[in-house]
Amino acid sequence: MNLKFLGCRKVLIDQCEDSYGRIAVDAIAGYRFLVFGENVEQSCVKVDNPAWLEYQYTRAMLLGGLCHPSPESALFLGLGSGVLTQACMLALPSLYDIEVIELRPDVVRMASQHLGFNAEDERLTLRYGDAMELLQTAEQADLIFMDLYDENGPARGHLAWKFLQDCRDKLSENGWLIINQWATADYQPLAAALLRGVFEHHYWEIPVKEGNVILLVPASLEQDIPLAELRQRAKQLTKTLGYRLASVVERIRAPIL
Repeated sequence: MNLKFLGCRKVLIDQCEDSYGRIAVDAIAGYRFLVFGENVEQSCVKVDNPAWLEYQYTRAMLLGGLCHPSPESALFLGLGSGVLTQACMLALPSLYDIEVIELRPDVVRMASQHLGFNAEDERLTLRYGDAMELLQTAEQADLIFMDLYDENGPARGHLAWKFLQDCRDKLSENGWLIINQWATADYQPLAAALLRGVFEHHYWEIPVKEGNVILLVPASLEQDIPLAELRQRAKQLTKTLGYRLASVVERIRAPIL
């Protein structure tokens, strides 16, 4: 959790148990947190602005969405609080077809009831189940956001060669796959060798202070990272978002061999 919340009083808003364990929502100092297990924070939402991205890893994932000049469709593998989905709908007004695959229905319920997620938005299609099983029936998308975590860490899809390959294959022309990957002690993405193999060394990384590395994977080997355009788009969004993405752009790097 962000150091600014240390020492602040925590209030339990809601909790439940499903077949995968505990889900809870805690409130702290104007923010709410989706929690799995006993104390594993999954998402942070600003109560008065549900599209606000508090943490750098979510801002880096949003930046990945800016790699496409005018995305119309997006697939979210894992909802969490819904804050990233809300932020993308705000920052990417061309999006009109958004599919979300979420394993746990109570996550969507809590996000809707307590975390400002608008599950009734006409642009959204919600499906429940394992993303590794449902991916094949999903529509192609300009953007795919992969953020599949439980209280023990990343789901097996983050380490599965064929699933990662299938995610990239679901991208439309000029599409981008954005993955929230755990980082190792030396700031490398978890399973770096596997990632370099499945994506043929053709992707970019954004290491972030929360201990993750965001991967930006293009649909084809002919696509390059549009750095100049990213800087411009990030600058244009500053007023809309209320924060700057410029520092995140400058952290983009090629995979370290």
